Amino acid sequence: MAQLKDRGHPDAPPAMATDGKGDYREALLDTWGQVPEYSGVGRPPTLKRPQKEWQYLQVVKTRSGSRLIGVTIKVIYGDVETVPDVVGAHTAYVERTNLTSRQMNGRLVRKTLSYSKQLDALTASCAWEDWVYNLTRPLKTLAKRVNEGQRRWQAQTPAMAAGLTDHQWTVKELLLTVVAPAAFNMK
Repeated sequence: MAQLKDRGHPDAPPAMATDGKGDYREALLDTWGQVPEYSGVGRPPTLKRPQKEWQYLQVVKTRSGSRLIGVTIKVIYGDVETVPDVVGAHTAYVERTNLTSRQMNGRLVRKTLSYSKQLDALTASCAWEDWVYNLTRPLKTLAKRVNEGQRRWQAQTPAMAAGLTDHQWTVKELLLTVVAPAAFNMK
């Protein structure tokens, strides 16, 4: 959550859907929650509270063995009627992202011999995977419509779609690029 806050959400969390596992609710409060103003009566408040504009829901899946038998949607923060429409009442995007990461980065695969013994190695491996995915891999869903003769669509990488670069990088170009140490934070 701290990374989300540092990377473009300084005041409030983005609208999100997660599975029923983990301490996301507490992490949201710790990162963006605010202590209400003291009214002057009684003890001053100390617990952080969510804000009205937050939109967060949990998709809780019930399984019997490996078989999915039920899905429950729980709106944690926000309006019960509007949050599922805004956020999307599923975790498909997160699951797809996790699968892509596991396919590109052997250190994230379950039950593998290519695990990382040191956190620095795992962090570097994940950073490399992010660079390759965002700069070198064009995604069909991001293709841009062009009208140049027979060609109707121009392939785009996520970095091109975000306006961070004007071309698809090669792995050689990526390897020859020097990253400033301040921009590459390995904590």
